[in-house]
Amino acid sequence: MPDPTKTRWTVTVSKETDVALRTFLAQRGLKKGDLSVFVEDAVKWRMLDQTINAARAPLADLPQEALQALVDEATDTVKGERRQELAEPGPLDH
Repeated sequence: MPDPTKTRWTVTVSKETDVALRTFLAQRGLKKGDLSVFVEDAVKWRMLDQTINAARAPLADLPQEALQALVDEATDTVKGERRQELAEPGPLDH
């Protein structure tokens, strides 16, 4: 029975990429089904990489000192919020 959480893809890659990837997987003892796992992992990493690059792009021309000031401000804000949360009485506190 097909897994309803999975979607079948048809992708086209160069013969060189196909051979290189299958060789890579075989050298590590991975089986045919592991190709799907490898591709899914690669897609997730590539999406993360592009998301990070997109987030960094607007800050690329920002001087180092200004960037550090933004990071420090954000860090201080989160620390303050966290301290406040920890100081508030919880449901088990009487």
